[in-house]
Amino acid sequence: MNRVKESFTSRFGLIAATIGMAIGAGNIWRFPRLAGQYGGTFLIPWLLFLFLWSVPLLIVEFSVGKKVRAGVIGAFSKALGSGYAWMGWFVAFCTTAILFYYSVVTGWSLKYFVLSVSGQLFHLNHQAYWQSYTASVFQPLLYHLIAISIGGYIIYKGIVKGIERFSKVIVPLLFILLIISALEALSLPGSAKGMHYFFSIEGHKFANYKLWLDALSQSAWSTGAGWGLLLTYAIYAREKEKIVSNSIWAGVGNDLASIFAGLAVIPTVFALSASLPAAHRALDSGNQGLAFIAIPQLFSKMEGGMIFAAVFFLALFFAALSSLISMIELAVRLFMDFGWSRKKSVILITSVTFILGAPSAVSLNFFNNQDWAWGVGLILSGAFFTYLVLRIGVGRFVRDWLKPESNLKGYEWVFRILFYIVIPIEFVLMLGWWFWQSIQWSPASWWDPFQTFSLSTAVFQWLVVIAIGIILNKQFNRYLERAERG
Repeated sequence: MNRVKESFTSRFGLIAATIGMAIGAGNIWRFPRLAGQYGGTFLIPWLLFLFLWSVPLLIVEFSVGKKVRAGVIGAFSKALGSGYAWMGWFVAFCTTAILFYYSVVTGWSLKYFVLSVSGQLFHLNHQAYWQSYTASVFQPLLYHLIAISIGGYIIYKGIVKGIERFSKVIVPLLFILLIISALEALSLPGSAKGMHYFFSIEGHKFANYKLWLDALSQSAWSTGAGWGLLLTYAIYAREKEKIVSNSIWAGVGNDLASIFAGLAVIPTVFALSASLPAAHRALDSGNQGLAFIAIPQLFSKMEGGMIFAAVFFLALFFAALSSLISMIELAVRLFMDFGWSRKKSVILITSVTFILGAPSAVSLNFFNNQDWAWGVGLILSGAFFTYLVLRIGVGRFVRDWLKPESNLKGYEWVFRILFYIVIPIEFVLMLGWWFWQSIQWSPASWWDPFQTFSLSTAVFQWLVVIAIGIILNKQFNRYLERAERG
Protein backbone atom coordinates (compact mmCIF):
# COMPACT_ATOMS: atom_id res chain seq x y z
CA MET A 1 0.00 0.00 0.00
CA ASN A 2 1.33 3.50 -0.72
CA ARG A 3 3.06 5.10 2.19
CA VAL A 4 1.02 8.17 3.11
CA LYS A 5 3.21 11.23 2.59
CA GLU A 6 0.61 13.96 3.10
CA SER A 7 -1.26 15.05 6.21
CA PHE A 8 -3.45 17.90 7.38
CA THR A 9 -1.24 20.57 8.95
CA SER A 10 -3.71 21.80 11.56
CA ARG A 11 -6.67 20.58 13.54
CA PHE A 12 -8.80 23.40 12.16
CA GLY A 13 -7.98 22.28 8.62
CA LEU A 14 -9.02 18.71 9.38
CA ILE A 15 -12.21 19.75 11.18
CA ALA A 16 -13.14 22.17 8.38
CA ALA A 17 -12.61 19.41 5.81
CA THR A 18 -14.67 16.86 7.75
CA ILE A 19 -17.51 19.35 8.31
CA GLY A 20 -17.39 20.23 4.61
CA MET A 21 -17.51 16.52 3.81
CA ALA A 22 -20.67 16.13 5.89
CA ILE A 23 -22.47 19.28 4.72
CA GLY A 24 -24.02 18.86 1.29
CA ALA A 25 -27.02 19.72 -0.83
CA GLY A 26 -29.21 17.55 1.42
CA ASN A 27 -28.72 20.00 4.28
CA ILE A 28 -30.22 22.81 2.23
CA TRP A 29 -32.97 21.06 0.27
CA ARG A 30 -33.87 17.78 2.04
CA PHE A 31 -33.66 18.85 5.68
CA PRO A 32 -35.96 21.90 5.31
CA ARG A 33 -38.43 19.74 3.39
CA LEU A 34 -38.62 17.14 6.18
CA ALA A 35 -38.63 19.71 8.96
CA GLY A 36 -41.35 21.53 7.02
CA GLN A 37 -43.36 18.32 6.84
CA TYR A 38 -43.25 17.51 10.56
CA GLY A 39 -42.44 20.83 12.24
CA GLY A 40 -40.18 21.11 15.26
CA THR A 41 -41.13 17.61 16.37
CA PHE A 42 -38.78 16.31 13.67
CA LEU A 43 -35.77 17.90 15.38
CA ILE A 44 -35.92 15.65 18.45
CA PRO A 45 -35.47 12.22 16.81
CA TRP A 46 -33.17 13.74 14.19
CA LEU A 47 -30.81 14.97 16.93
CA LEU A 48 -31.19 11.69 18.82
CA PHE A 49 -30.10 9.63 15.81
CA LEU A 50 -27.04 11.82 15.39
CA PHE A 51 -25.66 10.02 18.45
CA LEU A 52 -27.34 6.64 17.93
CA TRP A 53 -26.25 6.10 14.32
CA SER A 54 -24.21 8.84 12.68
CA VAL A 55 -21.53 9.74 15.25
CA PRO A 56 -20.78 6.09 16.20
CA LEU A 57 -20.23 5.18 12.53
CA LEU A 58 -18.16 8.33 11.97
CA ILE A 59 -16.01 7.30 14.95
CA VAL A 60 -15.56 3.85 13.41
CA GLU A 61 -14.55 5.35 10.07
CA PHE A 62 -12.09 7.75 11.67
CA SER A 63 -10.57 4.96 13.79
CA VAL A 64 -10.10 2.65 10.80
CA GLY A 65 -8.70 5.31 8.47
CA LYS A 66 -6.25 6.58 11.07
CA LYS A 67 -5.01 3.08 11.97
CA VAL A 68 -4.62 1.42 8.56
CA ARG A 69 -3.87 4.56 6.49
CA ALA A 70 -5.58 3.14 3.40
CA GLY A 71 -8.72 3.77 1.35
CA VAL A 72 -11.85 1.71 1.90
CA ILE A 73 -10.83 -1.36 -0.13
CA GLY A 74 -7.45 -1.60 1.61
CA ALA A 75 -9.05 -0.74 4.95
CA PHE A 76 -11.48 -3.67 4.90
CA SER A 77 -8.76 -5.99 3.60
CA LYS A 78 -6.37 -5.01 6.39
CA ALA A 79 -8.95 -4.86 9.14
CA LEU A 80 -10.82 -8.09 8.44
CA GLY A 81 -8.48 -10.08 6.23
CA SER A 82 -7.89 -10.31 2.49
CA GLY A 83 -11.21 -12.11 1.94
CA TYR A 84 -13.14 -8.95 2.79
CA ALA A 85 -11.76 -6.50 0.23
CA TRP A 86 -15.06 -6.84 -1.64
CA MET A 87 -16.88 -5.12 1.25
CA GLY A 88 -14.64 -2.09 0.84
CA TRP A 89 -15.27 -2.31 -2.90
CA PHE A 90 -19.03 -2.08 -2.33
CA VAL A 91 -18.67 0.94 -0.02
CA ALA A 92 -16.33 2.58 -2.52
CA PHE A 93 -18.56 1.87 -5.50
CA CYS A 94 -21.68 3.05 -3.69
CA THR A 95 -20.15 6.41 -2.80
CA THR A 96 -18.51 6.77 -6.22
CA ALA A 97 -21.83 6.01 -7.94
CA ILE A 98 -23.26 8.91 -5.94
CA LEU A 99 -20.30 11.03 -7.06
CA PHE A 100 -21.30 10.46 -10.69
CA TYR A 101 -24.67 12.18 -10.28
CA TYR A 102 -23.74 14.46 -7.38
CA SER A 103 -21.48 16.34 -9.77
CA VAL A 104 -24.66 17.05 -11.76
CA VAL A 105 -26.34 18.48 -8.62
CA THR A 106 -23.30 20.68 -8.01
CA GLY A 107 -23.60 21.89 -11.59
CA TRP A 108 -27.30 22.70 -11.11
CA SER A 109 -26.42 24.82 -8.07
CA LEU A 110 -23.74 26.70 -10.00
CA LYS A 111 -26.11 27.29 -12.92
CA TYR A 112 -28.77 28.78 -10.64
CA PHE A 113 -26.18 30.97 -8.93
CA VAL A 114 -25.23 32.33 -12.35
CA LEU A 115 -28.92 32.90 -13.17
CA SER A 116 -29.33 34.78 -9.87
CA VAL A 117 -26.29 37.01 -10.30
CA SER A 118 -27.23 37.83 -13.89
CA GLY A 119 -30.79 38.72 -12.90
CA GLN A 120 -32.29 36.19 -15.32
CA LEU A 121 -33.79 34.08 -12.54
CA PHE A 122 -36.71 36.43 -11.96
CA HIS A 123 -37.74 36.62 -15.60
CA LEU A 124 -38.48 32.92 -15.92
CA ASN A 125 -41.41 30.60 -15.63
CA HIS A 126 -39.59 28.55 -12.99
CA GLN A 127 -41.53 25.31 -13.48
CA ALA A 128 -41.18 25.43 -17.25
CA TYR A 129 -37.53 26.48 -17.12
CA TRP A 130 -36.56 23.67 -14.76
CA GLN A 131 -38.28 21.11 -16.96
CA SER A 132 -36.69 22.56 -20.08
CA TYR A 133 -33.23 22.80 -18.53
CA THR A 134 -33.16 19.24 -17.16
CA ALA A 135 -34.50 17.89 -20.46
CA SER A 136 -31.78 19.63 -22.48
CA VAL A 137 -28.30 18.27 -23.15
CA PHE A 138 -25.65 20.94 -23.60
CA GLN A 139 -26.02 23.12 -20.49
CA PRO A 140 -26.45 20.33 -17.89
CA LEU A 141 -23.41 18.58 -19.37
CA LEU A 142 -21.44 21.83 -19.41
CA TYR A 143 -22.12 22.63 -15.76
CA HIS A 144 -21.52 18.98 -14.81
CA LEU A 145 -18.12 19.30 -16.51
CA ILE A 146 -17.36 22.60 -14.75
CA ALA A 147 -18.30 21.13 -11.35
CA ILE A 148 -16.18 17.99 -11.68
CA SER A 149 -13.31 20.06 -13.11
CA ILE A 150 -13.31 22.39 -10.09
CA GLY A 151 -13.48 19.47 -7.69
CA GLY A 152 -10.77 17.58 -9.58
CA TYR A 153 -8.46 20.61 -9.56
CA ILE A 154 -8.75 20.93 -5.78
CA ILE A 155 -7.96 17.22 -5.31
CA TYR A 156 -5.11 17.46 -7.83
CA LYS A 157 -3.46 20.10 -5.61
CA GLY A 158 -3.27 17.57 -2.77
CA ILE A 159 -4.32 17.49 0.87
CA VAL A 160 -2.62 20.64 2.16
CA LYS A 161 -2.70 22.93 -0.88
CA GLY A 162 -6.03 21.56 -2.12
CA ILE A 163 -8.50 20.15 0.39
CA GLU A 164 -7.20 21.86 3.53
CA ARG A 165 -6.73 25.29 1.97
CA PHE A 166 -10.14 25.07 0.26
CA SER A 167 -11.92 23.92 3.43
CA LYS A 168 -10.39 26.60 5.66
CA VAL A 169 -11.91 29.28 3.44
CA ILE A 170 -15.10 27.76 2.02
CA VAL A 171 -16.55 26.06 5.11
CA PRO A 172 -16.52 29.23 7.30
CA LEU A 173 -17.82 31.19 4.29
CA LEU A 174 -20.60 28.62 3.84
CA PHE A 175 -21.73 29.16 7.44
CA ILE A 176 -21.60 32.93 6.94
CA LEU A 177 -23.80 32.63 3.83
CA LEU A 178 -26.28 30.39 5.66
CA ILE A 179 -26.44 32.79 8.62
CA ILE A 180 -26.98 35.76 6.28
CA SER A 181 -29.76 33.82 4.53
CA ALA A 182 -31.35 32.94 7.88
CA LEU A 183 -31.24 36.53 9.13
CA GLU A 184 -32.72 37.81 5.87
CA ALA A 185 -35.48 35.21 6.06
CA LEU A 186 -36.30 36.09 9.67
CA SER A 187 -36.55 39.79 8.77
CA LEU A 188 -39.44 39.14 6.35
CA PRO A 189 -42.95 40.15 7.47
CA GLY A 190 -44.80 36.98 8.38
CA SER A 191 -41.66 34.91 8.94
CA ALA A 192 -42.59 34.40 12.59
CA LYS A 193 -45.18 31.81 11.49
CA GLY A 194 -42.47 29.75 9.88
CA MET A 195 -40.12 30.24 12.83
CA HIS A 196 -42.80 29.05 15.23
CA TYR A 197 -43.61 26.04 13.09
CA PHE A 198 -39.92 25.13 12.71
CA PHE A 199 -39.44 24.88 16.49
CA SER A 200 -42.90 23.91 17.73
CA ILE A 201 -43.09 20.40 19.21
CA GLU A 202 -46.37 18.51 19.08
CA GLY A 203 -46.31 15.42 21.28
CA HIS A 204 -48.86 13.43 19.29
CA LYS A 205 -46.55 13.40 16.23
CA PHE A 206 -44.07 11.21 18.08
CA ALA A 207 -46.52 8.33 17.57
CA ASN A 208 -45.95 8.58 13.80
CA TYR A 209 -43.36 5.93 12.89
CA LYS A 210 -42.61 7.72 9.62
CA LEU A 211 -41.26 10.67 11.62
CA TRP A 212 -38.67 8.43 13.28
CA LEU A 213 -37.65 6.66 10.08
CA ASP A 214 -37.33 9.92 8.13
CA ALA A 215 -35.27 11.41 10.96
CA LEU A 216 -32.97 8.36 11.00
CA SER A 217 -32.61 8.42 7.20
CA GLN A 218 -31.83 12.14 7.16
CA SER A 219 -29.17 11.81 9.85
CA ALA A 220 -27.62 8.80 8.16
CA TRP A 221 -27.45 10.36 4.70
CA SER A 222 -26.70 13.94 5.65
CA THR A 223 -23.67 13.29 7.88
CA GLY A 224 -22.00 10.94 5.42
CA ALA A 225 -21.75 8.22 8.08
CA GLY A 226 -20.89 4.89 6.47
CA TRP A 227 -19.88 6.45 3.14
CA GLY A 228 -16.15 5.93 3.70
CA LEU A 229 -15.51 9.66 3.33
CA LEU A 230 -14.35 10.34 6.89
CA LEU A 231 -12.24 7.17 6.72
CA THR A 232 -10.51 8.66 3.67
CA TYR A 233 -9.82 12.00 5.35
CA ALA A 234 -8.61 10.22 8.52
CA ILE A 235 -5.81 8.65 6.44
CA TYR A 236 -4.21 12.10 6.47
CA ALA A 237 -4.88 12.91 10.14
CA ARG A 238 -1.89 13.51 12.39
CA GLU A 239 -1.26 10.90 15.10
CA LYS A 240 -2.22 13.30 17.87
CA GLU A 241 -5.68 13.99 16.41
CA LYS A 242 -8.46 12.84 18.74
CA ILE A 243 -10.87 10.47 17.07
CA VAL A 244 -14.03 11.04 19.12
CA SER A 245 -13.93 14.83 19.24
CA ASN A 246 -13.16 15.16 15.52
CA SER A 247 -16.01 12.80 14.65
CA ILE A 248 -18.42 14.70 16.87
CA TRP A 249 -17.34 17.97 15.25
CA ALA A 250 -18.22 16.55 11.83
CA GLY A 251 -21.69 15.44 12.97
CA VAL A 252 -22.54 18.52 15.02
CA GLY A 253 -21.21 20.89 12.34
CA ASN A 254 -23.42 19.17 9.80
CA ASP A 255 -26.52 19.49 11.99
CA LEU A 256 -25.78 23.11 12.78
CA ALA A 257 -25.62 23.89 9.06
CA SER A 258 -28.98 22.11 8.65
CA ILE A 259 -30.55 24.29 11.34
CA PHE A 260 -29.34 27.46 9.63
CA ALA A 261 -30.62 26.15 6.29
CA GLY A 262 -33.99 25.43 7.90
CA LEU A 263 -34.09 28.97 9.28
CA ALA A 264 -33.31 30.33 5.81
CA VAL A 265 -35.91 28.27 3.94
CA ILE A 266 -38.91 27.60 6.20
CA PRO A 267 -39.61 31.19 7.41
CA THR A 268 -39.15 32.40 3.81
CA VAL A 269 -41.69 29.89 2.53
CA PHE A 270 -44.24 30.80 5.19
CA ALA A 271 -43.67 34.57 4.79
CA LEU A 272 -43.99 34.68 1.00
CA SER A 273 -46.55 31.96 0.27
CA ALA A 274 -50.12 33.06 -0.46
CA SER A 275 -51.54 30.77 2.24
CA LEU A 276 -50.54 28.11 4.77
CA PRO A 277 -51.59 25.27 2.41
CA ALA A 278 -49.46 26.87 -0.31
CA ALA A 279 -46.50 26.99 2.08
CA HIS A 280 -46.88 23.31 2.91
CA ARG A 281 -47.18 22.45 -0.78
CA ALA A 282 -43.91 24.28 -1.48
CA LEU A 283 -42.12 22.47 1.33
CA ASP A 284 -43.48 19.14 0.12
CA SER A 285 -42.52 19.66 -3.53
CA GLY A 286 -39.53 17.32 -3.45
CA ASN A 287 -35.84 18.15 -3.12
CA GLN A 288 -35.39 19.48 -6.65
CA GLY A 289 -38.80 21.16 -6.69
CA LEU A 290 -38.15 23.01 -3.44
CA ALA A 291 -34.69 24.28 -4.38
CA PHE A 292 -35.09 25.04 -8.07
CA ILE A 293 -38.79 25.84 -8.49
CA ALA A 294 -40.49 26.86 -5.23
CA ILE A 295 -37.65 28.87 -3.69
CA PRO A 296 -36.91 30.92 -6.86
CA GLN A 297 -40.65 31.65 -7.23
CA LEU A 298 -40.72 32.98 -3.67
CA PHE A 299 -37.52 35.01 -4.06
CA SER A 300 -39.10 36.82 -7.01
CA LYS A 301 -41.78 38.18 -4.65
CA MET A 302 -39.42 39.80 -2.15
CA GLU A 303 -37.57 43.09 -2.18
CA GLY A 304 -33.89 42.46 -2.81
CA GLY A 305 -34.74 38.94 -3.90
CA MET A 306 -31.95 38.83 -6.47
CA ILE A 307 -29.31 39.28 -3.76
CA PHE A 308 -30.99 36.75 -1.46
CA ALA A 309 -31.22 34.23 -4.31
CA ALA A 310 -27.53 34.70 -5.16
CA VAL A 311 -26.52 34.13 -1.53
CA PHE A 312 -28.78 31.05 -1.27
CA PHE A 313 -27.52 29.37 -4.44
CA LEU A 314 -23.90 30.23 -3.68
CA ALA A 315 -24.35 28.50 -0.30
CA LEU A 316 -25.94 25.53 -2.06
CA PHE A 317 -23.04 25.37 -4.53
CA PHE A 318 -20.40 25.55 -1.78
CA ALA A 319 -22.21 22.86 0.24
CA ALA A 320 -22.41 20.56 -2.77
CA LEU A 321 -18.81 21.25 -3.80
CA SER A 322 -17.39 20.54 -0.33
CA SER A 323 -19.03 17.12 -0.38
CA LEU A 324 -18.09 16.53 -4.02
CA ILE A 325 -14.36 16.89 -3.35
CA SER A 326 -14.51 14.36 -0.51
CA MET A 327 -16.13 11.84 -2.87
CA ILE A 328 -13.48 12.48 -5.51
CA GLU A 329 -10.73 12.03 -2.93
CA LEU A 330 -12.25 8.70 -1.82
CA ALA A 331 -12.09 7.37 -5.39
CA VAL A 332 -8.65 8.85 -6.05
CA ARG A 333 -7.28 7.28 -2.85
CA LEU A 334 -8.27 3.80 -4.06
CA PHE A 335 -6.02 4.10 -7.11
CA MET A 336 -3.23 5.66 -5.07
CA ASP A 337 -3.41 2.56 -2.85
CA PHE A 338 -2.96 0.49 -6.01
CA GLY A 339 0.26 2.38 -6.79
CA TRP A 340 -1.00 5.14 -9.06
CA SER A 341 0.17 8.74 -8.67
CA ARG A 342 -2.29 11.38 -7.48
CA LYS A 343 -2.05 13.11 -10.88
CA LYS A 344 -3.00 10.02 -12.89
CA SER A 345 -5.70 9.04 -10.39
CA VAL A 346 -7.35 12.46 -10.54
CA ILE A 347 -7.34 12.52 -14.34
CA LEU A 348 -8.90 9.05 -14.45
CA ILE A 349 -11.58 9.71 -11.82
CA THR A 350 -12.67 13.09 -13.18
CA SER A 351 -12.84 11.71 -16.73
CA VAL A 352 -14.84 8.66 -15.67
CA THR A 353 -17.13 10.82 -13.52
CA PHE A 354 -17.91 13.10 -16.44
CA ILE A 355 -18.68 10.15 -18.72
CA LEU A 356 -20.69 8.07 -16.24
CA GLY A 357 -22.43 11.15 -14.81
CA ALA A 358 -23.55 12.27 -18.27
CA PRO A 359 -26.72 10.08 -18.29
CA SER A 360 -27.85 11.71 -15.03
CA ALA A 361 -27.13 15.14 -16.49
CA VAL A 362 -29.43 14.59 -19.47
CA SER A 363 -32.13 12.36 -17.92
CA LEU A 364 -33.93 13.02 -14.64
CA ASN A 365 -35.31 9.48 -14.72
CA PHE A 366 -31.80 8.06 -14.79
CA PHE A 367 -30.70 10.57 -12.13
CA ASN A 368 -33.58 9.57 -9.85
CA ASN A 369 -32.90 5.88 -10.37
CA GLN A 370 -29.27 6.24 -9.36
CA ASP A 371 -30.17 8.45 -6.41
CA TRP A 372 -32.64 5.80 -5.24
CA ALA A 373 -30.41 2.76 -5.75
CA TRP A 374 -27.23 4.14 -4.23
CA GLY A 375 -28.84 6.44 -1.66
CA VAL A 376 -30.49 3.41 -0.09
CA GLY A 377 -27.32 1.41 -0.76
CA LEU A 378 -25.56 3.61 1.78
CA ILE A 379 -27.56 1.83 4.49
CA LEU A 380 -25.84 -1.39 3.45
CA SER A 381 -22.49 0.42 3.54
CA GLY A 382 -23.20 1.42 7.13
CA ALA A 383 -24.04 -2.21 7.90
CA PHE A 384 -20.63 -3.29 6.55
CA PHE A 385 -18.87 -0.88 8.91
CA THR A 386 -20.99 -2.28 11.75
CA TYR A 387 -19.95 -5.79 10.74
CA LEU A 388 -16.31 -4.68 10.76
CA VAL A 389 -16.62 -3.68 14.43
CA LEU A 390 -18.45 -6.87 15.35
CA ARG A 391 -15.94 -9.05 13.48
CA ILE A 392 -12.99 -7.43 15.22
CA GLY A 393 -14.86 -7.55 18.54
CA VAL A 394 -16.34 -4.45 20.16
CA GLY A 395 -14.03 -4.56 23.18
CA ARG A 396 -10.92 -5.06 21.07
CA PHE A 397 -12.02 -2.35 18.61
CA VAL A 398 -12.40 0.17 21.42
CA ARG A 399 -9.08 -0.79 23.06
CA ASP A 400 -6.86 -1.17 19.98
CA TRP A 401 -8.50 0.96 17.28
CA LEU A 402 -10.40 3.77 19.00
CA LYS A 403 -7.92 3.96 21.92
CA PRO A 404 -9.82 6.43 24.13
CA GLU A 405 -7.57 8.43 26.43
CA SER A 406 -9.85 7.88 29.42
CA ASN A 407 -12.92 5.94 30.58
CA LEU A 408 -12.11 2.82 28.55
CA LYS A 409 -14.77 0.73 30.30
CA GLY A 410 -17.40 3.39 29.65
CA TYR A 411 -16.63 3.43 25.93
CA GLU A 412 -16.73 -0.37 25.78
CA TRP A 413 -20.12 -0.43 27.52
CA VAL A 414 -21.62 2.22 25.21
CA PHE A 415 -20.20 0.62 22.05
CA ARG A 416 -21.53 -2.81 23.02
CA ILE A 417 -25.04 -1.41 23.37
CA LEU A 418 -24.75 0.52 20.10
CA PHE A 419 -23.16 -2.15 17.90
CA TYR A 420 -24.77 -5.27 19.32
CA ILE A 421 -28.28 -3.86 19.68
CA VAL A 422 -29.11 -0.31 18.60
CA ILE A 423 -27.41 0.05 15.20
CA PRO A 424 -28.40 -3.42 13.90
CA ILE A 425 -32.04 -2.67 14.81
CA GLU A 426 -31.80 0.72 13.09
CA PHE A 427 -30.34 -0.93 9.99
CA VAL A 428 -33.15 -3.50 9.75
CA LEU A 429 -35.85 -0.87 10.32
CA MET A 430 -34.40 1.66 7.89
CA LEU A 431 -33.72 -0.81 5.10
CA GLY A 432 -37.09 -2.53 5.64
CA TRP A 433 -38.87 0.82 5.57
CA TRP A 434 -37.37 1.87 2.24
CA PHE A 435 -38.03 -1.55 0.73
CA TRP A 436 -41.64 -1.44 1.88
CA GLN A 437 -42.04 2.10 0.55
CA SER A 438 -40.69 1.10 -2.86
CA ILE A 439 -43.26 -1.69 -3.08
CA GLN A 440 -46.03 0.79 -2.21
CA TRP A 441 -44.84 3.17 -4.94
CA SER A 442 -45.13 0.49 -7.63
CA PRO A 443 -47.07 -2.51 -6.28
CA ALA A 444 -47.55 -3.97 -9.75
CA SER A 445 -43.94 -3.62 -10.90
CA TRP A 446 -41.74 -3.68 -7.78
CA TRP A 447 -39.98 -6.71 -9.29
CA ASP A 448 -38.99 -4.85 -12.48
CA PRO A 449 -35.30 -3.77 -12.37
CA PHE A 450 -35.92 -1.20 -15.13
CA GLN A 451 -38.40 0.83 -13.05
CA THR A 452 -37.02 4.07 -11.60
CA PHE A 453 -37.97 3.44 -7.95
CA SER A 454 -38.63 -0.30 -7.79
CA LEU A 455 -37.27 -2.57 -5.09
CA SER A 456 -35.75 -4.78 -7.76
CA THR A 457 -33.71 -2.03 -9.42
CA ALA A 458 -31.85 -1.30 -6.18
CA VAL A 459 -31.28 -4.91 -5.16
CA PHE A 460 -30.27 -5.94 -8.69
CA GLN A 461 -27.63 -3.20 -8.93
CA TRP A 462 -26.26 -4.02 -5.47
CA LEU A 463 -25.97 -7.71 -6.28
CA VAL A 464 -24.15 -6.99 -9.53
CA VAL A 465 -21.63 -4.76 -7.73
CA ILE A 466 -21.16 -7.27 -4.89
CA ALA A 467 -20.66 -10.09 -7.39
CA ILE A 468 -18.03 -8.08 -9.26
CA GLY A 469 -16.31 -7.32 -5.95
CA ILE A 470 -16.20 -10.99 -4.96
CA ILE A 471 -14.85 -11.99 -8.39
CA LEU A 472 -12.14 -9.28 -8.23
CA ASN A 473 -11.36 -9.73 -4.52
CA LYS A 474 -8.03 -11.52 -5.09
CA GLN A 475 -7.04 -9.02 -7.76
CA PHE A 476 -7.68 -6.11 -5.38
CA ASN A 477 -5.35 -7.70 -2.84
CA ARG A 478 -2.67 -8.33 -5.46
CA TYR A 479 -2.76 -4.66 -6.44
CA LEU A 480 -2.54 -3.61 -2.78
CA GLU A 481 0.36 -5.97 -2.04
CA ARG A 482 2.25 -4.89 -5.15
CA ALA A 483 1.90 -1.22 -4.21
CA GLU A 484 2.97 -1.95 -0.63
CA ARG A 485 6.15 -3.64 -1.83
CA GLY A 486 6.91 -0.43 -3.70
